[in-house]
Amino acid sequence: MKEKQLSVKSEKFIDDLRVYLFSSGKNDQEIKEITEELEGHLHEAEQNGKSIDQIIGASPKEYMMSISSEMKTDYRSWAKYVPLIIIGSMSFTIFGDLIQGTLSYSIFKIIGTLVYSILFFGGVMFAYRYVARNQVSRIMEFFILLLPIFLSMLIIGGVLFVDSIYKTPMIDFGIIGSWVIGLFLLCFIILFSVWAKTAILPVTLLALHLPTFLLSFTSFNVVTQLITSMVIAYVLIGLYLFYTVKKAKGNKEVIE
Repeated sequence: MKEKQLSVKSEKFIDDLRVYLFSSGKNDQEIKEITEELEGHLHEAEQNGKSIDQIIGASPKEYMMSISSEMKTDYRSWAKYVPLIIIGSMSFTIFGDLIQGTLSYSIFKIIGTLVYSILFFGGVMFAYRYVARNQVSRIMEFFILLLPIFLSMLIIGGVLFVDSIYKTPMIDFGIIGSWVIGLFLLCFIILFSVWAKTAILPVTLLALHLPTFLLSFTSFNVVTQLITSMVIAYVLIGLYLFYTVKKAKGNKEVIE
């Protein structure tokens, strides 16, 4: 048990540093060692009446970048995250299509979805790095982290629009193929959620597709259904993120 908790500012900096180093591709064990060592320095400094600025300097951003530059990028460990995140982001589109019926994609749409998934992954990592190193408020952090989701939806919309104009060969997976792909993704989502110890992926999928599915049975026009489903999706995702943050803080207080 700690004799004195860190200040709110120091705790937020430690959390932001973890996120920044992780999104920069650094090794998990090294991140843990560095943040624990820094946490000890900050704790000792605050006991002696010093502020966090006297330890990390006037620019938290430069301090984070300095630590990151001294660490090697762990490409080997990060290689396992890339396919997981890409498959996860592709599941957003596939489950939406499964609700409508069997899967049938053009070559252009398949390529476009792969490109979208890679861009989505890069966008999420960039957003996490930005909010961490710039020490933004929680509200601003929420909106910045939602930005990659919004942009990915625009990209998917663009892919669908171009696909409707320029026809390329189709691949029809049929009923059996569609169910096999759906079951594979469902198993992947369950295993990924257990492994990552987070329900963000299933919650996001439900938030994006369940309102759309339920609204399809109403008398609302297409535009109203689209706007309403998007608002509900953002609210549900936001509530889940808020819940996880509060839960994490509560667990940390209990431990301390």
